Amino acid sequence: MPKRLLGRLNTALERRLPEQRLFLRSDTETRFIRLKPTTQAVALAGTSIVLAWSIVATAILLMDSIGSGGAREQARREQAMYENRLDSLSRERDQRAEEATAAQERFALALEQVSDMQSRLLASEERRKELETGIGVIQTTLRRTMTERDSARAQSAELTAQLTGTGTELAKGGTSAEDVSETLDFLTAALGRTAGERDEMAKTAFDAVAAADEIAYEKKLLEERHDEIFTQLEEAVTVSMAPLDKMFTSAGLDPDDLLAQVKRGYSGQGGPLGPLMPPVMNGDDPDSGRAAKILEGLDRMNLYRLAVEKAPFAMPVKSSFRYSSGFGRRWGRMHEGIDMAGASGTPIYSTGDGTVVYAGWQNGYGNLIRIKHDFGLETRYGHLSKIRVSVGQKVSRGDRIGDMGNTGRSTGPHLHYEVRTNGSAVNPMTFIKAANNVF
Repeated sequence: MPKRLLGRLNTALERRLPEQRLFLRSDTETRFIRLKPTTQAVALAGTSIVLAWSIVATAILLMDSIGSGGAREQARREQAMYENRLDSLSRERDQRAEEATAAQERFALALEQVSDMQSRLLASEERRKELETGIGVIQTTLRRTMTERDSARAQSAELTAQLTGTGTELAKGGTSAEDVSETLDFLTAALGRTAGERDEMAKTAFDAVAAADEIAYEKKLLEERHDEIFTQLEEAVTVSMAPLDKMFTSAGLDPDDLLAQVKRGYSGQGGPLGPLMPPVMNGDDPDSGRAAKILEGLDRMNLYRLAVEKAPFAMPVKSSFRYSSGFGRRWGRMHEGIDMAGASGTPIYSTGDGTVVYAGWQNGYGNLIRIKHDFGLETRYGHLSKIRVSVGQKVSRGDRIGDMGNTGRSTGPHLHYEVRTNGSAVNPMTFIKAANNVF
């Protein structure tokens, strides 16, 4: 049966592939090999398959070569883009730092001006009270002098009437006209002096009133300047607070709860000299309330500064690097951090104040450092080539804690950086971008 099918196949193929004979001649004999149509068809099919496979393999190799060249070029472009972005972020951070320093200097200058104005206001108020007291004394003295003057005039009139109507009786009583004349001269001189003192007192009172008016005008100018400085301070505090509130909110942290925790850790007061600043709250003085609000704003900014140092807002890598992998699902699994690729041995820094709770080898992470921060935050630094801290050690923001490496489940030197809130992994770029937008 197979031979019959083979014969029919040869007959069918013989029209297109007739039987061929391959002669092999030697010195003594001649032989030949018969190439049936099926044999020729098999040979042609094998040759075609080999040729097609060669063409496809060559095309695949060529496409891989072109694709790898494009991928390298794309990687170089992305690296250049990342480096440019990092440079711009660094410039923006430096600019924000300079602006923050300038704002602090302006705050210090404004506070000095407020203190100076308060001192001047107190001095002017004391001077005004002294002038009012002096004016009261002058008016009392003037009224007493006028009363004495009127009494002296009455006595002078009475004596004159007595001299005019009873001259004889005075002569009989033994009183001489010369004594009466001397008495009148004395009274006249006393009245003259009294009138002079009255005029002098009136002039002094007028000068005191003019000085009081001038002090009141100066006080009004100082109050207007005082109000202007308060307004500038209020605006500066508001403008400075808004980006800080936004930074913590963008990082998923409640600013009020955050500052309450910081305040509980920095609540010490007291000392033999009493408060560092006098109390400013006074229900009768509206400026006291404004000053209290400004001081509250400055205190809130100081608490923000402490919170920023404790929360992981800094960059763990300050040298050149590139983001090689982001936060999210990768290869069917959750990638709970970001990867920063760089040269092996690149310094790794703590992104906030905290305590080292783990420093050693852990499967997958390789050499791993875990730092516990306040507010329920924790940072992890994996694949390190060297660990420079120990468990229980206190670290500050910017302290060098290790070196970049390729330990654990890793394909090249890089840092695996994680941020966890109450044990749950969050995107570290949220903290990095929030800090970059402010600083």
